[in-house]
Amino acid sequence: MPVKYLSAEQEAPYGQFATEPSPGELEQFFRLDRKALGLARAKRRPATRLGWAVQWGTVRMLGTFLTEDPTVVPASVVRFVAEQLGVGDEHFAEYGARSQTVYEHAWEIRDEYGYRDFAAGEAELGEFLAARVWSSLEGPRALFDRAVVWLVNNRVLLPGVSTLARMVAAVRSEENDRLHAALYEAVPYDLRTEMVRLLEVPEKKRVSELERLRLGPMRVSGRAMELALDRAREVRGLGAGAVDAGRVPAARMTGLARYGLTSKAPTLKRLEVTRQTATLLATVRHLETATVDDALDLLHALMATKLLAKAERMGNDAKLKALPQLRKAARKVAAAVDVLMTTPPATDTGELVSVVDAWSAIEQVVPREQLAEALATIAAAVPDADGDDDAEWRAELVARYGTVRGFIRLLVEVIDFGAVEAGAPVVKALKALPELIGRKKVGAEEVASDLVTGSWRRLVFANPSLPHGVVDKAAYSFCVLEHLHRSLRRRDVFARDGDRWGDTRAKLLAGAKWTAAEPKVLTALGLESEPAGHLAELASALHAAYVQVAAGLPGNTALEVVGGKLKLAKLGKAEEPKLMPPFRHLVNGMLPKVDFPELLLEVAELTGMEEVFTHISGADSHMEGFATSLCAVLLSEACNVGFTPVIKPGVPALTRGRLVQVDQGYFRAENISAANGLFIEAQAKIDVVRAWGGGLVASADGVRFTVPVQTLYAGSNPRYFGLRHKGATWLNVVNDQVMGLGGVVVPGTLRDSLFILDAIHARDGGPKPETVITDTASYSDIVFGLFAICGYQFSPRIADISDARLWRTNTAADYGPLQPVSNHTIRLDRIRAHWDDMLRVAGSLTLGEVRGHDLIRMLSRDGKPTGLGDAFAHYGRIFKTLHLLQFVSDEGYRRMIGAQLNVTEARHRLARKIFFGQRGELRQHYREGMEDQLGALGLALNSVVLFNSLYIDAAVKQLAADGFPVTDELLARLSPLQFDHINFLGRYAFTRPPAPGLRRLRDPNIDDETDDGEDA
Repeated sequence: MPVKYLSAEQEAPYGQFATEPSPGELEQFFRLDRKALGLARAKRRPATRLGWAVQWGTVRMLGTFLTEDPTVVPASVVRFVAEQLGVGDEHFAEYGARSQTVYEHAWEIRDEYGYRDFAAGEAELGEFLAARVWSSLEGPRALFDRAVVWLVNNRVLLPGVSTLARMVAAVRSEENDRLHAALYEAVPYDLRTEMVRLLEVPEKKRVSELERLRLGPMRVSGRAMELALDRAREVRGLGAGAVDAGRVPAARMTGLARYGLTSKAPTLKRLEVTRQTATLLATVRHLETATVDDALDLLHALMATKLLAKAERMGNDAKLKALPQLRKAARKVAAAVDVLMTTPPATDTGELVSVVDAWSAIEQVVPREQLAEALATIAAAVPDADGDDDAEWRAELVARYGTVRGFIRLLVEVIDFGAVEAGAPVVKALKALPELIGRKKVGAEEVASDLVTGSWRRLVFANPSLPHGVVDKAAYSFCVLEHLHRSLRRRDVFARDGDRWGDTRAKLLAGAKWTAAEPKVLTALGLESEPAGHLAELASALHAAYVQVAAGLPGNTALEVVGGKLKLAKLGKAEEPKLMPPFRHLVNGMLPKVDFPELLLEVAELTGMEEVFTHISGADSHMEGFATSLCAVLLSEACNVGFTPVIKPGVPALTRGRLVQVDQGYFRAENISAANGLFIEAQAKIDVVRAWGGGLVASADGVRFTVPVQTLYAGSNPRYFGLRHKGATWLNVVNDQVMGLGGVVVPGTLRDSLFILDAIHARDGGPKPETVITDTASYSDIVFGLFAICGYQFSPRIADISDARLWRTNTAADYGPLQPVSNHTIRLDRIRAHWDDMLRVAGSLTLGEVRGHDLIRMLSRDGKPTGLGDAFAHYGRIFKTLHLLQFVSDEGYRRMIGAQLNVTEARHRLARKIFFGQRGELRQHYREGMEDQLGALGLALNSVVLFNSLYIDAAVKQLAADGFPVTDELLARLSPLQFDHINFLGRYAFTRPPAPGLRRLRDPNIDDETDDGEDA
């Protein structure tokens, strides 16, 4: 009986050889040990010896005996076993002539090696599957695969495929029911009723209450802030956070919440009552955190863009307007002072010059009244003893008090702020603020005067329109909010109920959790708990690098030391082999012309992409033509054109209803990531790809998109987005095999290199890169340290080497011509003092407990590093100096960095080519929508790279067969980022690729206009 959730492709390898075993699998399963060799050689005939040994390896690899037809074994297996036994592999054809012998061998192997029938191990397997279902989000197909692996590893013989599939489905259903029931029982009746009410559409409303609560803020204003806080209060008021759900793993709660957040209310209303309650509970609990984060996202955007930045801009405008008056006043004062300076203190007769005489001389140049006015103008423009350069814009800020007055009380009531020691005064002042601003008069002694510094003192305590000793409440409110905004950004203040705005320090591994993880982390990173040996090795390497570069300086024509600074000549263009232009022309000319939809469908079928796109409920798709629907949604998102161009009403897989269903149920970030992993794995196996690199070098750079819609997740930058628009940056990581490993969305433009670290740690597939290349950007010493301790060589391109600092550990060493540029000392003692905490940070980053861009805020305060941050800075200076020394001395290293960055830039050009719809603008209101759409763009880019890699490989092999002298040097210069042969425009038709085999390669000597691209 066929099993619904298993495709024919997944059933095919069950209990049989679907493909040739790899050399590694032959060694693992068919290398005879001493016991097996003895038992096999005890057989009388070569055929039975060989057959017994093959059966022994077969059950080890497949979990079953091939008793029905024992000869259905790949020839490579038979040869491998025959060589060990010293018999000819032709004897295997005789095995099975007597069927009873085959069964007798199976029984013997079973008894000798402790194999059990399925019935004997069924209960244990059920317990294993139940534990997996309870703790993970794996779908039935993934569970089926895990069950097969468990049976093989535990020497339990495989049952029939239908038997195992039904068992997996039954256990999954039972455990899901048990989980739903556990959550249902934990929810009080009143809360259950309130959550069900969320699925109703109120009178005169268009959406359900749940849909309303799911939609976060988009506009940036004081009123929007009030609504965002009201939303957070309403969600928390439901009381879902008070329900004890500790028994249920966090992953399962996340899965239920994801389903509740993406499903329509009618769908949730149709769920069975226990599942419905469990789903709504997880959804509301997720919203408790999400609404707090959304409100603080909005507060940050409001303060940064609408208030602080705007006030500063107006303050600067005021300064510019006052500048002519200031210059005029300064000239008058200067003239008066000049008269005073040139007047001798006494006359020739010895009489002293009186003040009256001095004033008489001054007034001949500048009248006293004009001088008084000039001094008043200067006094107004120059800060007093308690002032600072921020006075003007802070005064402008106070004028916008109406923007914040309405939400201050809500902010304190709704969000549970916590703080470390440095942020405690800010939280204390914030919590007292609602009571103060509710009164008519507030005395100076009632406010947190330690926060009122600089120009705030005059604005808060010296408002001329208020009585002496009375505080300006508007100025004090903004003073506290400015401190809050700054403290939130560096996480000195945090939201206890938040995630993105939560306490980064609390997320670091600690206690028993760190004790358990430490050995694995140290092994993975190649570090030790005692740093002495590691630091000594680094100090030795740094000294050796200095000596080597100094010794080679006379022969390094590109580098010189001038005026105590390094001066590095620009790289010239690298010369290509003479055969490269015709070779590139031939290869690119042979790539088959293809419409983009056909390319996507061909890649999908090549990789089995549709199998990783599971439904939000965890189920697999049973749709006919699912791959076609999936590719249509992928194209609509990646090309930014929507569904209209791909809809075909007469084609079931391309109707609007089907595409909406696939988009809402299947197209999400984790599925896109899994599909990317398939593409990366498939492309790495293509022969030509190995000439481009080993996948251990990666570069990171951002593509900027204008975001013309209302959203919190876009930032301003007139250089890239114009004066009237905001935008977002898609930071993506590309390996040296030209495949995208993943990416993150950053509001505005990229400033923090640690977003790169987050992107690499969350990569979709491929080996962990050893070297990470970036363009010239903000790379601090702390960033170098964090990359290094996480096992990456951070290699940014240096635009201006003259500003670079070189650091040393050996203060007594003489580095000859490098001596003037290496006078900064690395403090190894500071690294040793904080080593334990540095390891905890590295482990927390590696295991995904904290985000890198949150961590950097924790390691510095007001632009200065904390003690731990300083330790990371000194650690980073070792690797930064090693990078700089290699950069200035090794032309090949510089060219490698430049070549990889060129790959990234070429990939970005292709991204722009694909993302052509709606003028290439990103029109998503929410962060999740941006991530999903740009994730789709990344998947489409990798589809093109995989397609081109496949056909480039075929083309170069054909050219080599035709006698062209193909070399590795030529192959290394080919690029899979070509797109002239791909049609991205027009209405789209999805047709299956020609079968069997690859498409016909074009003849590069035939003009494109006459080549219709059809198969022969």
